[in-house]
Amino acid sequence: MTAELREALGTTAEYPWERPLGAWPRGDHTCEFRVWAPRAESVALRLGRDDLPMEPAGYGVYETVAPADHGDDYWFVVNGRRLPDPASRWQARGLRGPSRVLDMGPPPEFTPPSLDELVLYELHVGTFTHEGTFDAAIPHLHALADLGITAIEVMPVAEFPGKRGWGYDGVYLSAAQSSYGGPLGFARLVEAAHDAGLAVVLDVVYNHVGASGLKALEAFGPYFTDKYETAWGRAINYDDEYSDPVREWVVQSAVQWVRDFGVDGLRLDAIHAIVDSSAEHIVGAVARRVHEQRPEALVIAESGLNDPRVARPVERGGYACDAAWADDFHHALHALLTGERDGYYSEFGAVGQLAKAFHRPHVHDGSYSTHRRRRFGAPADDVPAERFVVFCQNHDQVGNRAFGDRLPPHTRRLAAFCTLLAPFTPLLFMGEEYGEDAPFQFFSDHIDNRIAKATREGRRREFASFTEFRGDEIPDPQSPETFEASKLTRELDPDLLRLYGELLDARRRLPRGDADEIAYDDEARWLRVRRGPYELVCNFSDRPSHVPCDGSEIRLATHGAPYVQDGQVELEPFSGALVA
Repeated sequence: MTAELREALGTTAEYPWERPLGAWPRGDHTCEFRVWAPRAESVALRLGRDDLPMEPAGYGVYETVAPADHGDDYWFVVNGRRLPDPASRWQARGLRGPSRVLDMGPPPEFTPPSLDELVLYELHVGTFTHEGTFDAAIPHLHALADLGITAIEVMPVAEFPGKRGWGYDGVYLSAAQSSYGGPLGFARLVEAAHDAGLAVVLDVVYNHVGASGLKALEAFGPYFTDKYETAWGRAINYDDEYSDPVREWVVQSAVQWVRDFGVDGLRLDAIHAIVDSSAEHIVGAVARRVHEQRPEALVIAESGLNDPRVARPVERGGYACDAAWADDFHHALHALLTGERDGYYSEFGAVGQLAKAFHRPHVHDGSYSTHRRRRFGAPADDVPAERFVVFCQNHDQVGNRAFGDRLPPHTRRLAAFCTLLAPFTPLLFMGEEYGEDAPFQFFSDHIDNRIAKATREGRRREFASFTEFRGDEIPDPQSPETFEASKLTRELDPDLLRLYGELLDARRRLPRGDADEIAYDDEARWLRVRRGPYELVCNFSDRPSHVPCDGSEIRLATHGAPYVQDGQVELEPFSGALVA
């Protein structure tokens, strides 16, 4: 490797697995190839029809320099079996095809918004447009920026089986999905987003890999451990024997999205499903290395544990993530708006819970959870408000419903009011801003019949205990129709779209930081939140309600034209107003 390339990749390797894994062009029509394969008796590099020997570098790492350019296909031949590169950055012919050499110049510079300016917009590339590609998403970016969105959050794009799926069963962590347009298409999307003034956050999955890739990865080495289990597949080996190269495989992938594609942040999926007893947890390692590469890049974790350690600094025992998803805010809001009490909604439904969530969105902060039958969570007063990401819809809360249905129309305005004017970082789910009615259902395109069958049957079992569902009614995740039904129609409600713009504009005028005062009445079902000179007043009742307020002027209302009289404002059912 040249000194220039080593410097560009930030390589200060003490062990051979710390040098860049995968295929790295050197600028002279040759390429450096490196793979960790401690289980191999023989390792070769296949370029075209030639198998070239690879030299052992120690600790199970093999490497070579060979003539290769951007776009050349290659395999690693392990014990006579040809396999894609575990660190592949381009799988142009899908999961079971060869890896391809990628050579891109550095991305243009971009200054992302600060955390307190962040307004996230979660989108799934395959259903965001009819074409379902990176390039097809580009024409819609300026409209999002004009509305007041400051960053798109792209659901996982790591190469997954087939041509359609949510992306959470990706196998090749560093290769952008071929059916979406591959790495070059993703690079174009990132650059176009930046040109529109939008940052890009990428959803990445480090708690498991898709089952279709287990055998291929295991042929190289112990990428997985039997010490732990996850709900979705075998646990990645973060703390067992030979775990160091596996950790490096993950961390190098995280860094390359930021360094080589210009991604402005990563959203780490379900870190509560990662078990790691190492002195530095893998989540902390990812955050550290990403911040070392680019200090302004964000690392946002999805943690289902209500654990403030996620966003605490290292010196206080934290992982130093910039923010964490906060489900309790959603659950408290959703239960109030819909009256649903199934599953984890069973312990929500009081206005006081949403009031608590407006202070910090850990409704369970060490209190007893009847759903879990144990105490859950911890207080998070020391974590600044902007370090929590809140939402009234997202891919999980919509897509994990039996039919992928969105919020009922009569609840959408108040849901947006609460989410966008809360003191936290808001996230919108694609289409909610204009009232999209198409569902977002669970869909897949597994290339292994056994896995396809298990996915289909598992989805039906998941809802078998609900009396309102019969097994044959649940949409078949493997059916192309389920995928097609989930594509945005873009049939918009112009009044709702206008309200979202007004709310995002009002959000920029609200003071930063915690709410100053929070009051509520559970029986009357109203909530009042004061933020500086402004008050958010909300009616969660299905009938008109008089809500007390200190201000005298309505600055914004979700419904009608309410006015202040005698220290109170009359609000329509399921409505809110901003008072000054």
